[in-house]
Amino acid sequence: MPTPDFVLELRRHVGTRPLPLVGVTAVIVREGEVLLGRRSDNGRLTPVTGIVDPGEEPADAAVREAEEEAGVRIRAERLAWVHQIPRVTYDNGDQSDYLDLTFLCRWISGDPLPVDGEMTEVGWHPVSDVPHILDAEMAERVRAALQDGPARFAQRDD
Repeated sequence: MPTPDFVLELRRHVGTRPLPLVGVTAVIVREGEVLLGRRSDNGRLTPVTGIVDPGEEPADAAVREAEEEAGVRIRAERLAWVHQIPRVTYDNGDQSDYLDLTFLCRWISGDPLPVDGEMTEVGWHPVSDVPHILDAEMAERVRAALQDGPARFAQRDD
């Protein structure tokens, strides 16, 4: 998976220490289906995800990632969930702390296909299949996006 240039530059300064990053999850829907892709790095089925570039609006990042990864045009409709993902440690030792912003997105046009190599396959799946084909955390992102109401967020009770 290509690492954004700005992350590579930051890594030159911080090494493998934890790097806080903002990520997006685009839960793309059309007529009772959700767009999912199989990640090329770990083989897991997921919605479209990606890292927000410096200065980029998060909703624009979701739209950009959908086009880059799956070749589809979408519209981000609403922020559904804001949550911190547990620290990720990559094979090379790099550590990242992702604040994920999950968006409900509507498909506008385009036939999904793996465009940039981040996914090996991309396709539409019935929403009812989500609990059976996604891991629990990704299924929760889809559930959050499909629920009506304001965005969810976690807060400690201190």
